Amino acid sequence: MKKYGFGVDVGGTTVKIGFFEATGKMLDKWEIKTNTENNGVAILPDIAKALEEKLAKEGIDKSDVQGIGIGVPGPVKNASYVERCVNLGWSDVNVAEELGKLTGLNVKVGNDANVAALGEMWQGGAKGSKNVVVVTLGTGVGGGVIIDGKVVEGFNGAGGEIGHINVNKTETKACNCGGKGCLEQYASATGIVRLATEKLAADNDATSLRDLAEVTAKDVFDAAKAGDAVAIGLVDTLGEYLGGALANISCIADPEVFVIGGGVSKAGQILIDAVQKHFKERAFFACRNTRFELATLGNDAGMYGSMQLILE
Repeated sequence: MKKYGFGVDVGGTTVKIGFFEATGKMLDKWEIKTNTENNGVAILPDIAKALEEKLAKEGIDKSDVQGIGIGVPGPVKNASYVERCVNLGWSDVNVAEELGKLTGLNVKVGNDANVAALGEMWQGGAKGSKNVVVVTLGTGVGGGVIIDGKVVEGFNGAGGEIGHINVNKTETKACNCGGKGCLEQYASATGIVRLATEKLAADNDATSLRDLAEVTAKDVFDAAKAGDAVAIGLVDTLGEYLGGALANISCIADPEVFVIGGGVSKAGQILIDAVQKHFKERAFFACRNTRFELATLGNDAGMYGSMQLILE
C-alpha cells in the first residue's frame, strides 16, 4: 500500500505545497496565497483546506497519509511551537497542534532554512551525505546544520542562523536583527549590493558597474566573470566573509559537504571558488578539504525538506 505526505513551505507571500509519495517522489506541487491579515490567523485553515481538497480530488484516505511537514520563516521549538514569526504576524502559535486539529493528521514543523537543508540532504546537492551545512544566500543569509541526518535546532530554535554570525566587529550599521557586523550584511544579495555601492563611492577605479543605473548582485558576478577588476575584488571580499564564517562552523559541525543555495548561488562556480579559497586559508587542517556543492532543488527544497520531516 502506497503512503503519501505533504511538504508545505510557508513564505511571507505564498505557501508552496508539495504532494509526495513516501519514497520522496513529488507527485504534484502548487501554491496558495499567504494571508497575513489579522496576524496570519487564516494561514493554517487555508493550508488545511488546500490539503483536504487535494486528498478528495485524488481519492486518497487519510489513513494512507503519513502526515504533514511544514517549514515556517522563524525559530521553531520541539518541532511544533513558534514563539514569534514576524513575516507571518504570528505570536505564540503551536503550529503542529493547530494544523493537526484542522486536518486530523500528524504534523511536524521546522524552520524554513532548516527544512530546505533537509531537502538538499535528502534529494538535492548533498544527497547521500548525513553531515551537511546548507547556506542560503538570498535577500538574507539562512542556513541549516545537519548532524547524522538530524537538523540541529538548538535550545531556542535558532540553530543554523548562520546569517547572524558576527564577522565584523567594527561595523556601525545595524543588521535587520538589530546586531552589527552580521554575515548577512555582506554575503546576502543586498549585502553584495551594499559592498558594491560603498566601493563605488569610496574611489574612482574604472569599472563597468559605474555604467549601471542600479547595481544588482547578479551584475557584480557578471562583471567579475567578464574580468572587471573591481567586481572581482567584490566577489573576493564576499568569499572572505563567507569562507571565514564557514571555516569557523566547520570546527564545530565538521560537515562532509557545504551546500550553497539561494538566488545568489545562481552565480555558479565563481562563487564556490571565492568561498572555497578563503575557507581553505582559515579552516582547521582536518576540515580543509570539505566539499562545496551548489544546491540543486531551488525553490522546491523547502517542500522536499518538510516532507522529510515526517519520515524521520
